[in-house]
Amino acid sequence: MLRTLGSIFSQRLQRWIPEPFVFAMLLTIITAASSLAFTNSGPEDVLEHWYKGFWLLLEFGMQMVLIMVTGFAIALSPPIARLIGKLAALASTPTAVYVLVIVIGGVFSLVSWSWTVLTAILAREMAHRVNGIDYAYLVALVYLSSQPWVGGLSSSIALLLNTEGNFLISTGVLPAEITIPATLGSLLNWLYLGVYFLTLPVLMWMLRPLDTRTLSIHEMADSESLEQKTIVEEAAAATGEGNTPSDRLNNSPFLQYLVAIPALFYVVSHFYRNGFDLNLNIMIFLFIGIGMVAHRTPLCFVIAMKRACSNVSGIVFQYPFYAGIMGIMMFSGLGAQLADAIAGGASLETLPFFSQLAGAVANFAIPSAGGEWAVIGPALTNAAVSLAADLPAGEQTAFVARIAMAAAYGETSTNLMQPFFLLLVLPIMGAGVRIQARDVMGYLVIPFLYLFLTTALLVSFVPL
Repeated sequence: MLRTLGSIFSQRLQRWIPEPFVFAMLLTIITAASSLAFTNSGPEDVLEHWYKGFWLLLEFGMQMVLIMVTGFAIALSPPIARLIGKLAALASTPTAVYVLVIVIGGVFSLVSWSWTVLTAILAREMAHRVNGIDYAYLVALVYLSSQPWVGGLSSSIALLLNTEGNFLISTGVLPAEITIPATLGSLLNWLYLGVYFLTLPVLMWMLRPLDTRTLSIHEMADSESLEQKTIVEEAAAATGEGNTPSDRLNNSPFLQYLVAIPALFYVVSHFYRNGFDLNLNIMIFLFIGIGMVAHRTPLCFVIAMKRACSNVSGIVFQYPFYAGIMGIMMFSGLGAQLADAIAGGASLETLPFFSQLAGAVANFAIPSAGGEWAVIGPALTNAAVSLAADLPAGEQTAFVARIAMAAAYGETSTNLMQPFFLLLVLPIMGAGVRIQARDVMGYLVIPFLYLFLTTALLVSFVPL
């Protein structure tokens, strides 16, 4: 029954889910209209907020491009391709591939949500090797596998609360930092991760498409895409006789290693000095160093990066539109009003759920956990501090941490219902393949409902 239901959602939603850019424009219009209706902002104010916000995610957008293309370029190198091939060989049936992607992808995301790139690379290789895989469903699983990041080492809100002098402290909302054991080390977070790793693989196995309706990567291949030479072959063709000084420089491993090895040394020293401080910049730097070493020569690395950059237009031009939506929410006060409205009538028992709901709703307009928390965090934290005033000091801290994590869980759950971060997956899994967001999103409806409802039970009833 679930297999049929999943297929029905996929087929029906294909008719209704537009391109991600259309989704961004619709959200822009809805957010602007809401700002005009519910805040004191006039049309000129909203336009100014939109323009100011348009540039807020330029750094983040460039980081997304680099994390994607550098990770993809690594996968295109001969040694890493062989390693990925060995990992892909662990699964020999479609069911094994589906389960492996959910589990390994979830583990990757616990290290960093940006490691979804690695999951996409591995899944694509598996799709080439194993017959009978429904490729659109596999893309959905890769996207779904990023969910545990919110309970892992790169969890933005938890890390922010543990940051000395963070904005909640500087504005007097909190008296001190909330440590990682209170958020990521809490019983709530362990149970949240347990729900993902112990139950979601079973659910997605039950939802797998019927064998008669699968479309493999080979069946979805773009007929206009040409068979490419290997990177080494293309480099050799571009070199010619190789006798000129420029050819020798282009194909010099010594020159490449002279730059790559210091980069990798810096990454090692960074972790030595700062512990396991994993952020986007250090990940990109690490990927660049590994990619240069793996490709050996400047020319091979350039060719790999050119191929990896061939499908990133969605990130480049759509992220500013989402940033503009974020600007309207932030600068008009609409986001804070949303949080106040949701949390205003809450009690000690219901605030965790309402916090999750606030995070889920705000994520459609502010698809960045840190940015979202900057908008809705003060109102939710004020409500939590007020409601927990009569609790013992330790339980007060635990309750505020519960509210923050509930908002984080809500935020990441509705990623499944909008295609913002799918733009990180599609450039890799969609290269040379005719696939769109609408082919994928229908498979995520039931997992979203399951995760949202089970998380609501956890945040509401797990003891502090």
